[in-house]
Amino acid sequence: MIHHVQLACPPDSEDTLRAFYGGVLGLAEIPKPPVLAARGGCWFRGHGIELHLGVEQDFRPARKAHPGLLVDDLESWATRLRTAGYDVEFDDDFPGMRRFYSSDCHGNRLEFLQPVA
Repeated sequence: MIHHVQLACPPDSEDTLRAFYGGVLGLAEIPKPPVLAARGGCWFRGHGIELHLGVEQDFRPARKAHPGLLVDDLESWATRLRTAGYDVEFDDDFPGMRRFYSSDCHGNRLEFLQPVA
């Protein structure tokens, strides 16, 4: 079992992260321990997902590597992202799963999956 997934973010991007992960995805920000909070970034949890966004000084978005987020009601997640202006690309190449790819506010790739009934 995985506790969390960490993605990188650029310095001083906490407000943008909160708008995307909190506002668009509806995750709750959780407090970082003080020693880690001093490094910047944000942590989020909700919908069975915990994501840590950590500052990387020479940030480059992960365009291939990505977390695979298992969700209920895949269509509502796609609608949520499209409504906020993010591209959604469905891919039928994973047997037994419906899925799509999108990107976060800094271009990190995200995969959303739902088992086929």
